[in-house]
Amino acid sequence: MRVYVPATVPMLRRLVDKGELHPVNGTAFALTPALRESYATGDTEEMEYAAMLDAARASLRLLSLDVDAPPRRAVLSADIDRVELRPDLDYSVVRLNGPVTMQCLAAAHVDTADAEDAVRQAVKVVDAADLGDPDAEFVLGSAEDHELAWYAPQELPFLLDLM
Repeated sequence: MRVYVPATVPMLRRLVDKGELHPVNGTAFALTPALRESYATGDTEEMEYAAMLDAARASLRLLSLDVDAPPRRAVLSADIDRVELRPDLDYSVVRLNGPVTMQCLAAAHVDTADAEDAVRQAVKVVDAADLGDPDAEFVLGSAEDHELAWYAPQELPFLLDLM
């Protein structure tokens, strides 16, 4: 199953250095049956993109816990055989039973430098946005308007060296 793992730049560095990454609480996102049922229309690609956006929002929460991390959302796309569905948490949430390794990594998605200001602001309001605050949702939307850049697994070390 293709999963989308929220991360930060320091987490990406650990993945490159150690060859594996243990997601926080094993949490990742994927196109699950519950997510598929929640969409009235849309193809698989659109629904996978929605799961990736959920992971990008979760990356904002990780950034709020690591004030020294560069203000860039990061999401890892990986192909994992065994996951536990967690529709009790949200439609796209899954729990991984082990680490994400470089071998199962399909791609890394990372904000570019031009998103940093919007991400800094979004980190401050992500919880308020989830609780329905329209002003916070507007600020969060400014960060989400920035598309994550796509990197092949072998490009990840070079990306990190340039940051």
